[in-house]
Amino acid sequence: MTPDALLRQQLVNLLTMPQAHMTFDDAVKNFPSAHYNTRPAGVEYTFWHLLEHLRICQWDILDYCRNPNYQYMEWPRDYWPAPDAVTDAAGWQHSINQFVADLEALVAMVKNPQTDLYVPIPHGYDGHTILREILVVADHNAYHIGELGILRQITGIW
Repeated sequence: MTPDALLRQQLVNLLTMPQAHMTFDDAVKNFPSAHYNTRPAGVEYTFWHLLEHLRICQWDILDYCRNPNYQYMEWPRDYWPAPDAVTDAAGWQHSINQFVADLEALVAMVKNPQTDLYVPIPHGYDGHTILREILVVADHNAYHIGELGILRQITGIW
């Protein structure tokens, strides 16, 4: 396997496999619908807000990587639902489905040998590369997926 192919495989594994962290599928599996809008004690957001934050951030990075007309969003306002926003089963499932679809698009980007992982994104900021953005997604996802798992544990809904 070439060094490039090896790197691409490791990036795909980092995005999709349980490598020293919980997977997204494990974190949301059998999540009780009665708690989509639960705000754990001491936390400023609900479980669905956290799920949506994961979805929004991942989508934003995907858009940044592939859209030459990318528009920067305002932090933190545009990266979280409104504090009083709630969802239902359809909204919860939509967030999951979109997260998975966007993750699959990122994986396809990494697997595509035509994707230059090292060249700065033409419309990007400060020399950002696809490689950097994939690592940011993996890091951000691992952090918040772990948070979702811990919050499930401390609220007794695992």
